[in-house]
Amino acid sequence: MDEREKILQVQNLTVSFRTNEGMVRAVRDISFDLYKGETLAIVGESGSGKSVTARSLMGILAPNAVVDGGSILYEDVDLLKLKESEFHKYRGNKLGMIFQDPMASLNPRMTIKEIIAEGLRIRGVKDEKQIDQQVFSVLEKVGLLREHANRYPHEFSGGQRQRIGVARAIIMEPKMIIADEPVSALDVSIQTQVINPLGALREEMGISILFIAHDLSVVKYFSDRIGVMYFGHLVELAESDELFARPLHGYTQSLLSAIPMPDPHYEKQRTRIIYQPPVYTPRRKRTWPCGRSSPGTSSAAPRQKPGNWELRPHEAPSGEADRPGLRRPADAYQRSVPDARVRGSGMVPHFEQRRPGAWVPADRCGRDAAHLRGRAV
Repeated sequence: MDEREKILQVQNLTVSFRTNEGMVRAVRDISFDLYKGETLAIVGESGSGKSVTARSLMGILAPNAVVDGGSILYEDVDLLKLKESEFHKYRGNKLGMIFQDPMASLNPRMTIKEIIAEGLRIRGVKDEKQIDQQVFSVLEKVGLLREHANRYPHEFSGGQRQRIGVARAIIMEPKMIIADEPVSALDVSIQTQVINPLGALREEMGISILFIAHDLSVVKYFSDRIGVMYFGHLVELAESDELFARPLHGYTQSLLSAIPMPDPHYEKQRTRIIYQPPVYTPRRKRTWPCGRSSPGTSSAAPRQKPGNWELRPHEAPSGEADRPGLRRPADAYQRSVPDARVRGSGMVPHFEQRRPGAWVPADRCGRDAAHLRGRAV
């Protein structure tokens, strides 16, 4: 039993988006804990739901987003049940955020001093000397100079702008910071200008950090634990060293096999693991639009209502059942997916057999329907 203090508990969080073609589920029933003074990294490919998860924690989802279920407990307070006026007391004061694009998140009409001090003014601080002192202090903590306070965002490099974002987050002295891919748009040589000050602040102030990134090398260097997201699911969660040494899920194994090494001899022998994601297989016979029937049915069979479908992978990672411990793949290897039709269109997708035992959805005219991925709920 881990006796560390939990500062954040995410339980069964599910988030969807309203679209013209129905509801699109972006985050699917994920759960994790963040401990005090810990850095938890969330990795995964683009579109896996990392940023949606981060924005859910801050309460800044897009207007067409809907939290379908779950809870977000910050110090035993469910943030999802708070009104906006109540949530405002947590956002910024106790929960800080560093955005992915520093230029888009900094007001070009404001000086750096005005940007960093905005949170203090909202909190009610009116003493200009106190504001100047705090702004200069955080600028020095992130490796910038006092003279930078009167400049505008466009006068800085990408790494400097990101450090300004870090300063804006920490000036409010939050207990937790959400860093949404803070180094993804930076060169490798500049990434250390953001990672090192952030790590030093974690040690100095005891801040908990939820770190979202693509670069697995940075994640291994900076994080205590790592969670892997795929298609909206949190498929694996483990200690950093343990995950790199013994990945369980097939997608995690595929990610780790793609990491390049500065060794030409190793690169010649490196074997890339290709992850084969789950596919939909029909549970019972039925007839689809266009007069085409599912496998084992006649074209004259009456049309039935959409039913349930089973989501099965090609092959489960070996040895999973024999390895007890704190971690396990969070995504079940066989789960029922109700109502697999395309919501809003009334269509039920036809399934084509691409190889023995593998069926994929296709549209009613038989064309490939990869665009259906993500619309099946």
